[in-house]
Amino acid sequence: MTSNEEDKDPDIELFVKAGSDGESIGNCPFSQRLFMILWLKGVVFNVTTVDLKRCRCAFQLTFRTVEGTVTVPIRKPADLHNLAPGTPPPFLTFNGEVRTDINKIEEFLEEMLAPPKYPKLAAKNKESNTAGNDIFAKFSAYVKNTKPEANASLEKGLLKALKKLDNFLNSPHPDEIDANGTGEEKCSNRKYLDGNELTLADCNLLPKLHVVKVVSKKYRNFDIPSEFSGVWRYLQNAYARDEFTNTCAADREIELAYQDVARRLGK
Repeated sequence: MTSNEEDKDPDIELFVKAGSDGESIGNCPFSQRLFMILWLKGVVFNVTTVDLKRCRCAFQLTFRTVEGTVTVPIRKPADLHNLAPGTPPPFLTFNGEVRTDINKIEEFLEEMLAPPKYPKLAAKNKESNTAGNDIFAKFSAYVKNTKPEANASLEKGLLKALKKLDNFLNSPHPDEIDANGTGEEKCSNRKYLDGNELTLADCNLLPKLHVVKVVSKKYRNFDIPSEFSGVWRYLQNAYARDEFTNTCAADREIELAYQDVARRLGK
C-alpha cells in the first residue's frame, strides 16, 4: 500500500432519517448519534437523508469538517432498496460494506478510525457512559401518558432522572480533584459528560436530552428546572458546537415527530 493510499479516507456514506419535507434532517437521536461521531472523527463522509414515507433518498451531502459541505448527485430509490432492504435509517456503508447495528457501528468506527490520524472518542471514565441513561425512558412514559392522575408522578420520575444527571455533571471526576491540588472535592465546571471534549457518551445522550427539552416544553409545558445548573451548562456547551447543532433536526421537526406520540391529558 502506498503512502497516498494510507492517507486516503475510507469511503463512508451515512443514511439518516429525512424530515417532513422529505429532504431535511428528521428527528432521530440515533441518526444524529452516528452523524456526530463521524463529524468528530474528522473524516470525510457522505450523508444521505432517507424519506421513509416515499421510500426514497432525498439529497446527499459530502461533509468535510473544515471545508464545509457540497451537494453531490442523488442516489436512485432502487439503489437504496437493494442496499439495505427493510432496514430503516440510520445505517452506513464503509468501503462498500453495509452496517446496520448502531452500537456495533459505533464500536467499528472507534476501531477503524483510530489515532494517530483520527481522534479517540471513548470516554475515560466508565461512569460517563451510563450517565443520564434512564432519562429518555422516564420522558417517554411522561409524554405518552393520558391519565391526569398519573401526570404528577411521571413528571416527578423525569425530574429525579434529570437531577441524577445534574449531580453527575456537577461532581468532579478524579482528575479534576487531583488538579485542584488540595484533595478537596469541588463543583465541576467541565463542559461535557467526561471532560471538556465531546465523547461517544455525549453523542448518545445529547440528541435524546435535546428531544426531551423540546417535546416536554411543547406538549407538557415542562421546562428543565433552572436550578439544574449542570444540565443547563451541558446543553449550552453542546449548542455552541457545530458537531451538535448542525446534525440536529429543527425543533419543529422534533415537535412534528411527537405530534401523534405525545398524548393529551384527559379531563
